[in-house]
Amino acid sequence: MSHQVTGSNQTTGSHQEHHRQHRVGWLRAAVLGANDGIVSTASLIIGVASANSGHTAIMVAGTAGLVAGAISMAAGEYVSVSSQADTEKSDLLQEKQALEQHYEEEVIELAEIYQQRGLEPELSVTVARQLMAHDALAAHSRDEIGISDLSAAQPITAAFSSALSFTLGAALPLMTAYFYHDDANLSVVTAVLSLVFLAILGAMSSYLSGAKMLTGIVRVGFWGALAMATTALVGIAFDVAV
Repeated sequence: MSHQVTGSNQTTGSHQEHHRQHRVGWLRAAVLGANDGIVSTASLIIGVASANSGHTAIMVAGTAGLVAGAISMAAGEYVSVSSQADTEKSDLLQEKQALEQHYEEEVIELAEIYQQRGLEPELSVTVARQLMAHDALAAHSRDEIGISDLSAAQPITAAFSSALSFTLGAALPLMTAYFYHDDANLSVVTAVLSLVFLAILGAMSSYLSGAKMLTGIVRVGFWGALAMATTALVGIAFDVAV
């Protein structure tokens, strides 16, 4: 019995996959910023509160930590991603010059890459020529250098995402300190709520990246708890009431 697939079946029965690679850039910066905002600000508040400081001093320290952290995150992301962008531009310029001066050698070079991936030599040359006829620089930047539209460095986007997410993350423990006025128990309340915030962040990032939620929760929760516990010990050691 022969089986034929009609045009309508091809449309209705087509297999679609939903990949998440396009989220990598902003998701990494957002998760890093929010995690750092929660952990660093909560740890700062806990450390100052553990030293028996007044509520005003706690709020000043937390607010200063939020502002400084957001600017630091933005600057750090911008500088690091700009360095990546500079490297990419340099590689692309070098590749462009090679294509202008040694086009045929570049065809063979690209074909050899495809051969390593499983194509037969004759077919690899055909594929390389067709792709290079369409956009030679794009073909080499993607398959030789590893630069694509999804992975290309975007300094401004990374800086803005990190600063915004840090601010939102830092605002959570800071608002806890603002509304909770029992300084004697502030460290415990801030730590517990911050761990809840971190668990939510870990679950959300795992969901968006397609990983197991428990893994994300444990990952951010462990390091957050370690940071807060350590700063609490520092605050106790420098007890200003002594």
